[in-house]
Amino acid sequence: MFRNLIFDWSGTLVDDLGPVIDATNAVLVRYGLDPMDREQFRRKFRLPYREFYEELLPGIALEELEAHFRPAFDESKAPVWVLPHAREKLDWCKQLGIRTFVLSSMDATVFARQLELFGLTEHFEATYAGVIDKRELIHQILETHHLNPTETAFVGDMTHDIETARHGGISSIAVLTGYQDPEILATVKPDLTVPDLSVLMKLMDRRYPPKRPIITVGGLVHDGAGQVLMIQTHKWGDRWGIPGGKVEHGEPAEQALRREMREETGLEISDIRFALVQDCINSPEFLRPEHFVLLNYTALATSREVVLNEEAEHFRWLPLADAFDLDLNEPTRVLLQDVVDNQRIPLS
Repeated sequence: MFRNLIFDWSGTLVDDLGPVIDATNAVLVRYGLDPMDREQFRRKFRLPYREFYEELLPGIALEELEAHFRPAFDESKAPVWVLPHAREKLDWCKQLGIRTFVLSSMDATVFARQLELFGLTEHFEATYAGVIDKRELIHQILETHHLNPTETAFVGDMTHDIETARHGGISSIAVLTGYQDPEILATVKPDLTVPDLSVLMKLMDRRYPPKRPIITVGGLVHDGAGQVLMIQTHKWGDRWGIPGGKVEHGEPAEQALRREMREETGLEISDIRFALVQDCINSPEFLRPEHFVLLNYTALATSREVVLNEEAEHFRWLPLADAFDLDLNEPTRVLLQDVVDNQRIPLS
């Protein structure tokens, strides 16, 4: 199921359709066109909005239209509020450790004001607003935040949101609370359509097991002569640490350590000795909120020929004392200090 959700803003999390219709009609009337009622607007409006205006007012620069739209939007008396179930959905995501983002065409200044006004700032890992064509940014968001496309969905209320998801190779979820008529949304065949976010939450809740701590193993590998292996990885904010990873179901911890060491460094190890266990709960150093139980070991490498896989960027063999000078993640620093204090490996 999804570990990452990218949300549209207007019509998906916040209802600002009233002032948008008011401002759009102000522009249309200024150029001699009839205003639209709510249903007409939901059937005709589309993103990127430059295409919508080019169809209705061909040849008029978007900057000129924006200069009329923005004051009318600000002057509108129509209310703006967080849509029902949106806040609960975001709280639910936070509790489960689901990473959440915003990708919106809304004016960036107005978006920032609404984000603060509604108290939703802390719910998102990152936000992107003022994006006229969301397809142009979706790949960058996935790459920047290391989002696995198979675990990521875009939640939106317009055909452009569904097209953006498809362009990014991620799942699409349409909600019927916003800007476009359901019949129009259906034409682009979203992967999933829900009437509102409460239904989405219930559907995902059925497929999500209760989130529990993740058991991991990690090893401070040494060469028997006082040199230790340190690796640098983007998972820990490009900080230095030790090789390791998750224990699989039914896998003994030492067997998991041997496997992870082989996969991440190409090394075989012996003389495996348990050092300590650490809790690591929602560390700001890690790339996403997680609760890890870290089983830390020391181990002797059978060689110094390291071959890194894609999870690591660099490695170094160096004296244990010198490892403290690296930009270490905190769990690794704790482990190194324990190894020194208890003389767990030979020191040069």
